[in-house]
Amino acid sequence: MGNFFAHDYHGLPFQFFGIAHITALSILILLNLFLLRDRKKDARARKKTHWMIAIILWIDEAAWHIWNIAFGTWNIQEHLPLHVCSILIWLAGYMLIKKDKRIYEFVYFIGISGALQALFTPDIGIYGFPHFRFFQTLISHGLLLTSAVYLTAVEGLRPTWKSMLRVMVILNIYMAGVFGINSAIGSNYLFVNRKPPGPTLLDVLPEWPVYLLFMEMIGLVMFLLLYLPFIIKDWKGVKKSLNG
Repeated sequence: MGNFFAHDYHGLPFQFFGIAHITALSILILLNLFLLRDRKKDARARKKTHWMIAIILWIDEAAWHIWNIAFGTWNIQEHLPLHVCSILIWLAGYMLIKKDKRIYEFVYFIGISGALQALFTPDIGIYGFPHFRFFQTLISHGLLLTSAVYLTAVEGLRPTWKSMLRVMVILNIYMAGVFGINSAIGSNYLFVNRKPPGPTLLDVLPEWPVYLLFMEMIGLVMFLLLYLPFIIKDWKGVKKSLNG
């Protein structure tokens, strides 16, 4: 158990798309498929699922901060809730409980996009299975994605063109603000000041600041892909009404 929480970890390092990684991703897919059954349940039963996901998200994220405080590694350069996924993990819990449509917009577009990158390329360094950090990272980002999928597929919420534009504008304003904070305290939240040290999808992009433009384009493409099912749905609806 000591090695489970150990900061100086001596177990197997994390292996991208190793057995543990693929198993975790598979469990997440099965969980989301299982939760689709809630569409047949009443509002009271679905509310219990909302609370369950929210509480796990909050406990999991709080545990990450407590773990760092316990080992004296918590610092403002790395652990302030300024990464969008960090903020959205806290907000997603509130969104689930209140079914807040404005927060949903951000969790749907940014949360899913960010969570997918974090799930496929987790920034957890040496901490492989079965370390606490392995579980904490995959649970937090996995349930962030699940919260958006659940409210969309089970509760029937959906984004719009206006909400996608609103998210893009506010995200860029936020990035500019975070760039200033990074410059002031020497941090690199959102990776807007430089690339992260570990292997990520940003490694295939040009150096700073050019990769920021690529990040914008990739973000836009991701948003459009996430909105594509609704484009198709709306188009079919218009076509059906015209034929009817």
